Amino acid sequence: MQVFRNVSDAHLPPAAITIGNFDGLHAGHEAMLAELKSAASMHGLKTCVLTFEPHPREFFAPDSAPARLTSLREKLELLAARKIDYVVVQRFDRKFSSLSALDFRDQILAKDLNARHVIVGDDFCFGAKRAGDFALLQASPDFSTCSLATIADGGLRISSTAVRNALAAGDMNLAAHYLNRPYSISGRVVDGDKIGRTLGFPTANIQIKHNRPPLFGIFVVEIHGLEKPYQGVASLGFRPTIHGGDLYPKLEAHLFDFNRQIYRQHLRVDFLHKLRDEEKYIDLPTLVAQIEKDCIAAKEWFAVNRNASRHEDVRNK
Repeated sequence: MQVFRNVSDAHLPPAAITIGNFDGLHAGHEAMLAELKSAASMHGLKTCVLTFEPHPREFFAPDSAPARLTSLREKLELLAARKIDYVVVQRFDRKFSSLSALDFRDQILAKDLNARHVIVGDDFCFGAKRAGDFALLQASPDFSTCSLATIADGGLRISSTAVRNALAAGDMNLAAHYLNRPYSISGRVVDGDKIGRTLGFPTANIQIKHNRPPLFGIFVVEIHGLEKPYQGVASLGFRPTIHGGDLYPKLEAHLFDFNRQIYRQHLRVDFLHKLRDEEKYIDLPTLVAQIEKDCIAAKEWFAVNRNASRHEDVRNK
């Protein structure tokens, strides 16, 4: 997969293109990508995803923008695993957001990206003040267009918002259902304050690149990126018992039956089950006692759900 950082750098062959933020790459996005690949094969085109950085809602209203489900790197890894030919990551800034709908259609899609077929969702709008709609795309003389209907489950539209709501509620099974895989966060192991080691529970401190996490608490996890998957527990939050709490959230994973240095390794943490919310304890011995209970509970969960972490996931193939 080839990645371009803006449309002006992209020099594409004739392409089938879909457009969106693709945050989380959930089942609805999967259906869009499947349609993209089918249309490209039918018309003899390459596949291209046009996405944006930052998320438009982060640009217009950063304080109220939704929590990201995936960092840019995670999103690109997921798209590469689905064998997309090209991804264009367009910087979303004042200049780009002020493009008229006609300029977006005729200059960006038709000329800069060499679009010959464009696939969008049924609620897709584009251009300044979201003035462009599907009818305007259909009127293009340069490419054909199709709209994909909403993918629903039990009457609920599958969306990034639905995934966020499931994660915020601690429903890892529902989130995994919407995503077709366990929800995960990946990042590099960075140096921490090593408090876990002194407490008898060494942890991998994993760098978070999201604007803010979509979930918090103590979780049963499986960690990927080493010689094999490791089971464990992870804390994602502000560690209120440690020095009065952290200013920014931290992701710390304790791997069972593992004891070696792995700084700078890039790991993926799959969140399988929520054990509890974060709590502030009166002292460190009380915290240690709770960590011991969490580890026991996680091992018991794995004993009952031995295959729960073995989701069919193209990232592992």
